Amino acid sequence: MPQCPIIPALHYRDARAMIDFLCRAFGFERKAVHDGPDGTVAHAELTLGGAMIMIGSPADTPYGRLVGPIEAGGRATMGLYVVVNDVDAHHDRAKAAGATIEIPLTDQDYGGRDYTCRDPEGQVWSFGTYDPWR
Repeated sequence: MPQCPIIPALHYRDARAMIDFLCRAFGFERKAVHDGPDGTVAHAELTLGGAMIMIGSPADTPYGRLVGPIEAGGRATMGLYVVVNDVDAHHDRAKAAGATIEIPLTDQDYGGRDYTCRDPEGQVWSFGTYDPWR
């Protein structure tokens, strides 16, 4: 693992529902969830193996408003790639939970097998067996 981990921070219109979805569909586990006003999520930490993402509701910050794809007009502004051991089982779990499969399971020429999907609020996720650190 790299010595300087990068922890993506994602914002969702309904962050609480998306935390449930990410755990159910992708296998994340809740490490911490801190409530914000009016049912929002001020800050949440979800883990998957040795990795972490942070989740929050849309928020105004000193450097601008942080939003997810729905509030950004449906445009995805980034994608995440997550290494998993059994990508076929992961794909089936994500699809059954309601993820929209954008690119089906594919064996890549450079090694590894992966797929790409969108969560219910439009964030783009790729899951695969290719691990560039190995």
